[in-house]
Amino acid sequence: MNSDLLPIGSDRIALLETFIRIVDSGNLSAAAVQLGSTQPTISRRLQQLERMLGVRLLQRSTHRMKLTEDGARCYERAKDLLAGWQMLESDVRGADDQPSGHLRVVAPHAFGQQQLIGPLADYLRRYPRMTVEWLLHDRMPDFIAEGIDCAIRVGEIGDPSVIALRLAEVPRIAVAAPALLAGRPVPSHPSELAELPWLALRTFYRDEVTLTHAGTGEIARFPIRPRLSTDGLQAVRNAAIEGLGAAIGSHWAIVEDLAAGRLVHLAPDWQAAALPVNLVYPPARFQPVRLRRFIEVMRHAVPIAFGTVQAP
Repeated sequence: MNSDLLPIGSDRIALLETFIRIVDSGNLSAAAVQLGSTQPTISRRLQQLERMLGVRLLQRSTHRMKLTEDGARCYERAKDLLAGWQMLESDVRGADDQPSGHLRVVAPHAFGQQQLIGPLADYLRRYPRMTVEWLLHDRMPDFIAEGIDCAIRVGEIGDPSVIALRLAEVPRIAVAAPALLAGRPVPSHPSELAELPWLALRTFYRDEVTLTHAGTGEIARFPIRPRLSTDGLQAVRNAAIEGLGAAIGSHWAIVEDLAAGRLVHLAPDWQAAALPVNLVYPPARFQPVRLRRFIEVMRHAVPIAFGTVQAP
């Protein structure tokens, strides 16, 4: 028998999953990537499902793909059937079953290469039958189209269509290289900082800095005209060490520089608003065991990984 064709029986579920991935991702090639297969194989599986059901599910042309009326009905029912099958598997295997399979996670560039590797390692050590695709970028993914299970995001989540679970909060402070102060005492009040050249991390601040007094809660704001603007945390850190300007930095990223004297803490009694770290995923009636276990590990391990981060 051709290995590309799945036998009738329980593998009908796999055919339905293939169909759902094709629709969600928008084309056969993307579905093949997400399923670790090839476009010809995905095409043959779609054809097999259409023959099995006796209807045409998709209208395809060179540049577009569209659900037929039968395909739209099949898509909605297939999602319900797949969710029900996953729930059945979970119930039969038991809550303590070791998850197996593949997880696709989007993580921030800076955190995803450093602080979050420890929690990720905890997950993979605890569940050796799991594999993870660890994608590093700072934009909110299209969970359905890209086949993403969850994302770890820094900053407030403004999208009401997703579920955001607060993992931790990252303290931030104003810093600069000693050379930038040119022998002057370290400024103690935000009013003194407005005179300095500045660097901007465009993701979180661009033309204004807001600091809060740790003891009194007093808030101070002042405008800045950045000499350098970037969306990279490490670029801001390195530019600050070079003496190009003052910056707002996440404490975890600059704690070693402060200890080594490469940077100094400006206005030590003041701090910028802490950045929330959220685990984000699309709402669903059923969460796969692999995702539930990942969420459990992240909730415990992420605050520990950052050290100075406040757990929620």
